[in-house]
Amino acid sequence: MYSREQFAKMIDNTLLRPDATKSDILWLCEESAHRHFASVCLLPCWVGTAARLLDGSDVKVCTVISFPFGACTRLTKAFEVRNAIANGAREVDAVMNIGRFKSGDDDYVAQDMRDMADACNAGGMDGGSRRVLLKIIIETHCLTDEEKEHAARMVRDSGADFVKTSTGTAGGGATVEDIRRLRRALGPPYIGIKASGGIKTVETALRMLDAGANRIGTSCGIALHDAYHPEDFKEAPG
Repeated sequence: MYSREQFAKMIDNTLLRPDATKSDILWLCEESAHRHFASVCLLPCWVGTAARLLDGSDVKVCTVISFPFGACTRLTKAFEVRNAIANGAREVDAVMNIGRFKSGDDDYVAQDMRDMADACNAGGMDGGSRRVLLKIIIETHCLTDEEKEHAARMVRDSGADFVKTSTGTAGGGATVEDIRRLRRALGPPYIGIKASGGIKTVETALRMLDAGANRIGTSCGIALHDAYHPEDFKEAPG
């Protein structure tokens, strides 16, 4: 079973509401730093603010790219990544081009992912050498089981660090079955899986981790952390 510290370090505490204010961001960063989460995940316009607030803490700043539809052009996505890194992001969650993928345009989608992986490897707009974590959102709710497996392998082969299940905006989120399917498709855990969308209880989070997830994306991070006491969860729910 995970310690509270280990559990916290698998949570991306998320605030992606379009009406989130600067006060909301201040609160998110303060509470996340207090609990030592893996990251705060927020909209690109707040990256610089969060980076300043979290400077010196062990909480990384994560942002979203081409959110929520993944339909920006390749050049736009790569620019978004570089700009986010220059502003202080250390992790980026980028949405796969779902329409192109479902059209069978694998070459386009693969290059799209590689462009963003290259931008993460190169650092920010100044070209600094900084490795930034890349998670690709494949939006499992929009895919067949076979497409989920194929998308996961494409993410792995692109040089990205994580497959992420969902944006949480497409009518469905992470499921235990999808996490297990993705982990089988990926083989050994050479890259991570981020479960996201609809994770609101400790029990659900533990099921995702037990199924093979390495990171939990949730807007309920504070509530989950404060409700988690290892002695109450001797074994992860099956």
